[in-house]
Amino acid sequence: MLHKSSAWPLALLYAALIVFASLFPFEGWRDQGLSWWAILTQPLPPQYWTGFDVGGNVAGYVPLGFLLGLAMVRSGAARGAVLLAWVLGTLLSLTMEGLQLYLPRRVPSNLDLLLNSAGAALGGLLAWLLHWLGGVQRWSDFRARWFGVAGQGGVALLLLWPWALLFPAAVPLGLGQIWPRLAPLLEQWLADTPFASWLPLTQVQAGMLTPWSTMVYVASGLLVPCLLGHMLVQHVGRRMLLSVLLAAAAVGVSALSTALSYGPIHAWVWLGPPVALGMLLGLGVALVLAWLHWRVSAVVLLLGLVWLLHGLNHVPTSPYFAQTLQIWEQGRFVQFYGVGQWLGWLWPYAALVYAAARLTRRQQDF
Repeated sequence: MLHKSSAWPLALLYAALIVFASLFPFEGWRDQGLSWWAILTQPLPPQYWTGFDVGGNVAGYVPLGFLLGLAMVRSGAARGAVLLAWVLGTLLSLTMEGLQLYLPRRVPSNLDLLLNSAGAALGGLLAWLLHWLGGVQRWSDFRARWFGVAGQGGVALLLLWPWALLFPAAVPLGLGQIWPRLAPLLEQWLADTPFASWLPLTQVQAGMLTPWSTMVYVASGLLVPCLLGHMLVQHVGRRMLLSVLLAAAAVGVSALSTALSYGPIHAWVWLGPPVALGMLLGLGVALVLAWLHWRVSAVVLLLGLVWLLHGLNHVPTSPYFAQTLQIWEQGRFVQFYGVGQWLGWLWPYAALVYAAARLTRRQQDF
């Protein structure tokens, strides 16, 4: 039996994130006089490698293989799940290693190719084993019970939200702050043109962020995914439970992000009184709004997101946040820097598009 699945779009998105991680920061392209088959003829093992590189190359492709295998299982082709995951994962890795030949800052390796290929095959095998053990069918039953026939795009957005939080933000849970990075580029492109004066004021002219503003922004950042959940779940009690789970995920991922930046002993420094009150306020409002019709939740989501994105993109960047970004850029997170940044940037805008499309759909789910 064929099922609509979020696994296909999630696999495509994850493949795009692998491209970002493999080619980031997309600078310094030049022909180094090497042919693509030079990767395949390198001696094994390479001269420089670490345990982190081995584990990271395997682990980085396991989710891709799992999503591809799961998509095949959900499409009724479970027998080809492992093969497809292995072939597509290997082809993607070979393409990335070949393109890295033109990036002097990256070091392509046949060991990376083998490890990526093994990770994709392992992910596909895990998806097939999950299907063989009945886990996929149980997930299908759970999804039908909780989300009914709601759009797969909304479920995928909910699953991606915790991952988007992993990259540091200027304000906790404040996704979509793209203007501080976009403004300098626009100023450069529009310099000496009549349109230069059209640009709004930059964050240099903005005021400092007050504890009250922090509390409101954090509350709104938590409320947004909760309202998205309200659009997908019909039962009021399940909406409330989902909101609590999203709040718990927000706390856990934010602590993990801080621990990765400053060490485990500093994992909770971000949870000051304004942030904690904002979390409680956002969760409280989400529990109250769980009683409303999903269309009302969608309208509130759209209005709240527009207000939140406007506010966050005028928040001044603190020196501590700049230091955090420097740690991610220059540390061992450099391969995941572009991945997490783009996901954190784009998630709110994808939620805007989804909510607007759901509201304008003629055939409604509930």
